[in-house]
Order: sequence, then C-alpha cells, then structure tokens
Amino acid sequence: MSEARAGVLDAVRRALGRSEVEIEATIDRSYDRQLPSGVDPVAMFVERCGEYRATMVRVAAGDLDDAVRRELTAANARVVVHPHDVFEAASWRPSSEVELVADGPAGRIDVEALDRCDAVVTGCALAVAETGTIVLDTGAGQGRRALTLVPDRHFCLVRTDQVVGSVAEALERLDPTRPLTWISGPSATSDIELERVEGVHGPRHLTVLVYDP
Repeated sequence: MSEARAGVLDAVRRALGRSEVEIEATIDRSYDRQLPSGVDPVAMFVERCGEYRATMVRVAAGDLDDAVRRELTAANARVVVHPHDVFEAASWRPSSEVELVADGPAGRIDVEALDRCDAVVTGCALAVAETGTIVLDTGAGQGRRALTLVPDRHFCLVRTDQVVGSVAEALERLDPTRPLTWISGPSATSDIELERVEGVHGPRHLTVLVYDP
C-alpha cells in the first residue's frame, strides 16, 4: 500500500473514531441478464446499432462474399487492410484494381501505410443486441487494435450466433484478460455546444454485415 493511500485511510479512521474501517457492500445482481422471451436479439442488434448511424447490412446465408464486395465497391475503397485470418480475401476482392493488404504475424504494416488504407475488414468477438455494441478482443479474424482505429472505414462481419442479448451475457462470454474494444457506431464526440464530430478517435464510417454462419 502506498504511503499516500495509507494516509488517507488513517484520516478516515480518525474522522470515524475507529481503529479499523469496515466497508460492507451488497451488490444487487437481480437485474435482467437476458432479453424478454420472444425478442429476436439479431433484429434488435441491427436496429440499435443502426441508431448509432452505422450502416447495417443483413446478409443471407452464403452471400457474404458478394455483400462485402458490393459494400467495398460502393465505398470506393481502393486499399483495404484485413487481418490475415479474417477469411479468404480473394473471394471478396471487388476488382484487380483494389489492393488488399494482409496484416498478421508474418508481417505487420506500419502506421504510415495503415493510414493510407481506405478501409479495414474484420470479424468480431461478439455483439450486444441491447446496446447495439460490437466487441473486439484481437482474437481470430479481428487483428490488432490499430487496424480498426486508423482507417476511415471499418467493415465488421458479425455472425448471427455471435449476437448476445445483454451486456451481462457478453461479460460472461468474454475473457477479461484480453484487450477489449467496445464499438457503438462510428467514432464520434461532441464539443461544448453539442456539435457532433465524427472520426476523432476511430473510423468515421462503420458498416456492419450481419450474416448466418
């Protein structure tokens, strides 16, 4: 214990007239951990995440490659970075004019090169329906954190079986020792006059493709 902390606790004890400070706290954990019966978590996630100004794309089974290709083409992305293990990149490459850059253990691109990328395509750890939030933990198909912070556009692939109802459910499934990034829509902030500014500490554009495994 640091001397400063010990001094604060001693001051609290003197103020209370006690030699020891006993702290008793009961945490109420009776809150709802799951969505009400009959609520579709995938539909709720699509709705809630879209409210954050993210572009939501619901993809039919087997159409993921075509959907990614269409979205990259619509965004006019010319240089696209992706984790080396997201999935077979050649299958969703829009055209030969688009440069795909794989980032992984065999070779990491530097920040300057990453800044020249128009977009990044990644998977995710899971998604939360109740809050419309995507969670990344640098696991398979997600890459390192810098990949989703520097490029202006983030295309995130979310499987329907990765969508959980609540934050409580998410925390039960996540490893707290991993670096967790919680994303609710494009990067945005507001100044003192509540003027919304996007792209301050991450991508200005977020496109979420929700697909069946």
